[in-house]
Amino acid sequence: MKPEEFQAELAKHGLEVNSAQMEQFSAYYRLLVEWNQKMNLTAITEKEEVYLKHFYDSLTLLFSEEFQADGSLCDVGAGAGFPSIPLKIVCPQLQVTIVDSLNKRITFLTELVEKLGLEDVFLYHDRAETFAQKEMLRESFDFVTARAVARLNVLAELCLPLVKKQGYFFALKAAKSEEELEEAKKAIAVLGGKLVYEQDVSLPKDGGSRYILTIQKKKETPKKYPRKPGMPNKQPLK
Repeated sequence: MKPEEFQAELAKHGLEVNSAQMEQFSAYYRLLVEWNQKMNLTAITEKEEVYLKHFYDSLTLLFSEEFQADGSLCDVGAGAGFPSIPLKIVCPQLQVTIVDSLNKRITFLTELVEKLGLEDVFLYHDRAETFAQKEMLRESFDFVTARAVARLNVLAELCLPLVKKQGYFFALKAAKSEEELEEAKKAIAVLGGKLVYEQDVSLPKDGGSRYILTIQKKKETPKKYPRKPGMPNKQPLK
């Protein structure tokens, strides 16, 4: 997907990306490739692939009716900044908090945020399990997202404690899995969530399948969740 195709495809969904924002995406791409030579940020570095499978893919969250461009978003395990930084570029009013367990990635993101001139982006080097137990952050975000390969019952434990009541957790997935959904049902309920729906946002140009699972926070998460670092992965809630 060439940059102009990226812009045109988003326009089909009513998303206008102006020339200043397109320049921010261009600068993002350059910095990503530069830093990727010294640390492993992404396996995808070819320009057209980055625009399709990172930038466009991140912005599919804007196709969700529940997502509000002026809310507060926490991105858990953002890696190289996906999906939160592309969302911030297109939605300047969005307040973004990123937590990642690898300090090198936070260093990259710090430079990226500065180079792109982004405001109201807060970066934390922390484990999701300990981050979600901080009183000032717990149950404080309108939206929490994770674009990770972990199972849904694991992601739910890391993310739902951060969502405020009536807010939303968006799990971005590359494959549809009824088995994974069934497996996570109990965990989602225990953590105070309820699955609203699953949305197909597969990429254009045969770029691959993509799904967004929208989970609303209906009640407070019990204080014991998330459990200690490593526990959600080792012993997922069932």
